[in-house]
Amino acid sequence: MLIRKPPELGYSQVTPKNLYLNRRRFLAASAGVLAAGCGIPSARAAKLNAAKTSFNADGEKITPLNIATSYNNYYEFGTGKDEPAKNAPKWRPSTPWTIRIEGEVLQPKTLDLDQILKLAPLEERIYRHRCVEAWSIVVPWIGFPLSALLKQVQPTGKAKFVAFETSYDPKQMLSPRQAGIQLPYAEGLRLDEAMHPLALLTVGMYGETLLNQNGAPVRLVVPWKYGFKSIKSIVRIRFLEKQPVTAWNQSWPAAYGFYSNVNPGREHPNWSQAEEQRLGEGGLFSAKIIKTQMFNGYGEQVAKLYAGMDLTRNY
Repeated sequence: MLIRKPPELGYSQVTPKNLYLNRRRFLAASAGVLAAGCGIPSARAAKLNAAKTSFNADGEKITPLNIATSYNNYYEFGTGKDEPAKNAPKWRPSTPWTIRIEGEVLQPKTLDLDQILKLAPLEERIYRHRCVEAWSIVVPWIGFPLSALLKQVQPTGKAKFVAFETSYDPKQMLSPRQAGIQLPYAEGLRLDEAMHPLALLTVGMYGETLLNQNGAPVRLVVPWKYGFKSIKSIVRIRFLEKQPVTAWNQSWPAAYGFYSNVNPGREHPNWSQAEEQRLGEGGLFSAKIIKTQMFNGYGEQVAKLYAGMDLTRNY
């Protein structure tokens, strides 16, 4: 067992779950902490302090933690919903974790997690999360607006889109052939979508750091879009003039559009999107059936982004 004292320890190193850490300890290491020897934050969840906000999913019931961390889409670790929880914990993310931000920007940068976490206070936001396969959950995420990160590099006037890329290690993850999609996983947003205050750069959930299967150590959460747009384990961000290629849109464009806003009127080729199964309410195999809301219920905040657009054609 190794005792480490400041300034050695940063966010990119492990802290045992039973030791309560606040954000100041993560960033400044102002007190000695007990560290395990595996060197990654996701091997063992650590407590996070985050300010409560008014984002509370209209008071809906929060999905049980065991469901949100065991029923996942993360094709790099398996195509079955139960496989990421079994396979992802074996993954050893690089340390320190860094994100490269480049493209149509004045000041490209590579930032590590300690630097990123200094950009804005952590917030807890309870968001509805709707999957394209017609199931949904309600999760208390911890993070801060993505815009706080994107503003650091000063986008140029040519920047119209933001592309994201997930970490990919073929020695520890499925091949593109096994996963059935192109890897590394790629996603994208229009610039105004990425800068919207609801788009959350996320480092935790349920009061703790993210587990591997949920996108550790840092992911995106875009609550008005289907879940696959909320890319996990981000390592690269690019500002582009033209719309980027994205993983699922490339693999099956008839089912997965670039925008992928939650739209109950635009059916998936294999099933209706008018209703959804709310996991954790009524049991996993007898989940509560509810009507799907346009923009996943966030229309008041985001509908103006798409004024005048045909949202069936631009799905």
